Amino acid sequence: MSLPTPRGRLTPNRPLNDLTWLRVGGPADWLFQPADLQDLQEFLAALDPSVPVFPMGVGSNLIVRDGGIRAVVIRLGRGFNTITVDGTRVTAGAAALDAHVAKRAAEAGVDLTFLRTIPGSIGGAVRMNAGCYGSYVADHLIHARAVTRQGEIFTLSPEDLQFAYRQSDLPDGWVLFEAVFEGPEGDPEDLAARMQTQLQKRDETQPTKDRTAGSTFRNPAGFSSTGHADDTHELKAWKVIDDAGMRGASIGGAQMSPKHSNFLVNTGEATAADLEGLGEEVRKKVFQHSGIELHWEIMRVGEPASE
Repeated sequence: MSLPTPRGRLTPNRPLNDLTWLRVGGPADWLFQPADLQDLQEFLAALDPSVPVFPMGVGSNLIVRDGGIRAVVIRLGRGFNTITVDGTRVTAGAAALDAHVAKRAAEAGVDLTFLRTIPGSIGGAVRMNAGCYGSYVADHLIHARAVTRQGEIFTLSPEDLQFAYRQSDLPDGWVLFEAVFEGPEGDPEDLAARMQTQLQKRDETQPTKDRTAGSTFRNPAGFSSTGHADDTHELKAWKVIDDAGMRGASIGGAQMSPKHSNFLVNTGEATAADLEGLGEEVRKKVFQHSGIELHWEIMRVGEPASE
């Protein structure tokens, strides 16, 4: 198949395992790393509309199956990670890490501290309506900008994105490249101290030294359209996994963390099939035990390995 010739890097049959936090996954048909925004626009405008496109961040919340992805995977890099602050508004490129955005904002006296402990980059945070400590992207986003499959730039309001718990309504193949947030004012020292406390709490309760992809399953609770938890129904995924006896369960090189049972861990030699298979076994056991259906928070993409 003939693809457009960009100025950025276009690599055929590129293995993706080293680009995901879980370190598993087969190759993409093509991996495209655009040189800049214009390069991205021109490539998408010239690309055959029948060729699937999959935008990929830093792979923090992702399982790529062992057979790889039959698509052009687009991964934004250094030209898309700028962070600027103007008053209480923070503009971040989609490749900027969530933690870096939180720190830069705090230094300028803007409170986006909820982003500090969220793994991944801003594009994924918007796509998944990421949240922590009672705050969500939906609470702070002014607008996001994306490149369409036709290579055009489109500005998306929170209403366009239809935020819900851990999800948004972004058209297939659109590539987010920038987001603008607004946060309340705060004292930089106070904000820095709060983030340090959050980090300590995370390290005490989560397997931060292991190969994980963050929370595996969504909490089985009621949520409002903006992603806020319904306080009348606060079940936690880790609790129903524990109750079903699946803390520490393993398949091959995959394990549900003994430290926090809603974290799926690659102990060293796991395949994507091991990880996804263990996740599905957990879902089955939880449903058998409590009648609760867990929903994946980790995105799973691509094809299984051929026999």
